[in-house]
Amino acid sequence: MTDYTTRARLKVDPALAGFIETKVLAPLAHDPDAFWQGFSDLAHTFTIRNRELLAERDMLQARIDAWHRERAGQSHDQEAYQAFLTEIGYLVPEPAPFEIGTRNVDPEIATMAGPQLVVPILNARFLLNAANARWGSLYDAFYGTDALDAPPARPGGYDEERGGAVIAAARRFLDEAVPLASGSWADLTHEGIANDGIAIADESQYVGQTKAGRLFRHNGLHIEVQFDPETPVGKTDAAGISDVVLESALTTIADCEDSVAAVDARDKLLAYSNWLGVIRGDLEESFDKGGTTLTRALKPDREFVDPAGSRQSLPGRSLMFVRNVGHLMTNPAILLEDGLEIHEGIMDAVITSATGAHDVKGLGRYGNSRCGSIYIVKPKMHGPQECQFTNDLFDAVEDLLELRRHTIKVGVMDEERRTSANLSACIHAVKDRVVFINTGFLDRTGDEIHTSMQAGPMMRKGEIKGSTWLKAYEDRNVGIGLAHGLSGKAQIGKGMWPAPDRMAEMMEQKIGHLRAGANTAWVPSPTAATLHALHYHRENVFEIQRELGDIPSLDLLLQIPLADGTNWSEAEVREELDNNAQGLLGYVVRWIDAGVGCSKVPDINDVGLMEDRATLRISSQHMANWLLHGVASHEQVMDSLKRMAAKVDEQNAGDPFYEPMVGNWDSSLAFQAACDLVFKGTEQPNGYTEPLLHRWRLAKKGH
Repeated sequence: MTDYTTRARLKVDPALAGFIETKVLAPLAHDPDAFWQGFSDLAHTFTIRNRELLAERDMLQARIDAWHRERAGQSHDQEAYQAFLTEIGYLVPEPAPFEIGTRNVDPEIATMAGPQLVVPILNARFLLNAANARWGSLYDAFYGTDALDAPPARPGGYDEERGGAVIAAARRFLDEAVPLASGSWADLTHEGIANDGIAIADESQYVGQTKAGRLFRHNGLHIEVQFDPETPVGKTDAAGISDVVLESALTTIADCEDSVAAVDARDKLLAYSNWLGVIRGDLEESFDKGGTTLTRALKPDREFVDPAGSRQSLPGRSLMFVRNVGHLMTNPAILLEDGLEIHEGIMDAVITSATGAHDVKGLGRYGNSRCGSIYIVKPKMHGPQECQFTNDLFDAVEDLLELRRHTIKVGVMDEERRTSANLSACIHAVKDRVVFINTGFLDRTGDEIHTSMQAGPMMRKGEIKGSTWLKAYEDRNVGIGLAHGLSGKAQIGKGMWPAPDRMAEMMEQKIGHLRAGANTAWVPSPTAATLHALHYHRENVFEIQRELGDIPSLDLLLQIPLADGTNWSEAEVREELDNNAQGLLGYVVRWIDAGVGCSKVPDINDVGLMEDRATLRISSQHMANWLLHGVASHEQVMDSLKRMAAKVDEQNAGDPFYEPMVGNWDSSLAFQAACDLVFKGTEQPNGYTEPLLHRWRLAKKGH
């Protein structure tokens, strides 16, 4: 049992209170008593509204469930359905035409196009790697992945044949992005450079001289060609080129939500401490590598001399967002006057913004935003009323911290059906602080299934990817964002590439995000960011955005992915259940037993996929839907869960800390959590997995 310390009308975990007062407030010269009084007033006021919004979610879902049940066995009437959704307030009137008014936005968000990383905030090493992924070696990215169409490197040191293929591919890229006035980068030599320099076709692309080489710019992104004839690569290169370094992850989201397992004050304190370390610039992490202790820290800015001879610099790190949690969950780190836990999203808003204020006031070693803004991504909002709540909450936080209005910017995750259907109204609610809208297949599909749970059995998961509503959802997100003036002011983003070991496939497919009009898209690693950066050199997203056509209709968006008239074979049902069960168990066992919220989890075919909580939502809701409508029985689902538990145990056999599920059905909290997620899936608020995950993780931690 936590011994809380009292601050105003709040009971606060002592370690968290101490951190806030000494590490966050003291450098800001904020009076702690005034802060706690203001925080308390804010928390109590917004808690009332938060609870009302959650009650409205439940009311709407209950009415939609009843509507579908009353029409069981009838064909779906789209006109009547939309009229009903309007009547109950699920659909709201479109706002009059408008453009967003967001100001003081950094160029990485507003006027540049490039990759975006999402990283679990609890892992300091991963967080540092992501923050430092602003620049990446193209040579390393090609050499170590399957993105290069060449035989893999032979073991036992540097493979010159593989290296030659890397160099040739990098030269082809340079010919495309920074063509020479004559000839090819492949033909450059030491002697030629010494005599004639490097004459490029468009001299405006030349940015300046760095310590290591020469700096160019294409499509708004920088390219550094490094020369070092003393390195193993530069020594054998005709021109002495040792590497080609690309500006890669322009932005990174430090995630407090889907990719972490943060269930109590200790977890939240680690999250906030790591965020402060990034903002202050003093986060470090030491680790052992091959018997040597290494320390990772944030990289400094990159210095260069421009053509006029003046010293300049470029950011050495990604521009950092922080993703707060949504409106649903509470956390025992702070208790309110009535003894109930604080809504975690309210707590995140205050503490991550107070940390961000260090950057606004120039207290960090390096600086994050050069425009004096704090960037917060807000997930899982349902409709414009919840977006308005966030806008008002951020107003109140700015007042508490004495920040200028709209210092706190917001990224709106378009991942819930009510938000997608009312996206214009959602953007309007935050129109003076919005810097980001994004789509996400997994959460959005999980909500699609849960919202229409009672309508009938859903298509198989693979088929849903080709369904009418999903393409309309992706295209409407871009079209609506452009219609409200986001281009040049904010990001329009697309979701994660989940397979970090399949870079060749990523290079083939992910360029489609740019061609759809997205000026950023999520990648799973710094290496993937460097490779994905190539896409932004091949396509000019802002030109594409100017040419995009009409916005798909709401009718298409609201097409429910029902499997009308489909009779699957027993083998097909088993295959679908196994796929869902394996993915669910592979993730849950790490979340519950190890507190790992995001990692590379082997799928049913042993392909490593970066999984987070959204994976659970779609898998558990899909199984719950098929159970509800008799496509699968309780016995069939349990059979899949137990057989897939054996597979997951086998996949984790090399982990000495892993706790097997097979034979421990009653004692494995992870297995019990997985069962709850499926068999209690229809009862979960909007199909979210957090309530059950938190309950079982707290039990595992002994709370």
